[in-house]
Amino acid sequence: QVQLVESGGGLVQAGGSLRLSCAASVTIFSISRMCWYRQAPGKQRELVAVIARGGTTNYADSVKGRFTISRDNAKNTVYLQMNSLQAEDTAVYYCTANAFAGGYWGDYWGQGTQVTVSS
Repeated sequence: QVQLVESGGGLVQAGGSLRLSCAASVTIFSISRMCWYRQAPGKQRELVAVIARGGTTNYADSVKGRFTISRDNAKNTVYLQMNSLQAEDTAVYYCTANAFAGGYWGDYWGQGTQVTVSS
């Protein structure tokens, strides 16, 4: 099993910044890609950012230029730096990983962390 533990959420004013962290219980080299999703009340879950094993990144159009996903291999941790936050960014943010554990590849999810942006 792979455990993902998110942290860094909270309440911030519009225009402010937050950095989310996602610590994996396995070496990051056992992970092919990691993603951040978010889900706002009454809305569908949205893919926010992806980072592949090689470091390639992709972003949702709604966050391009404001959010940055990165990884620290030594700490088995992925980050989401969120700048210029807007009220529309309010959501529960989830970290996911496609990882090799127990002899097979699977998709794993963290418990989520709440981000609230006040306008």
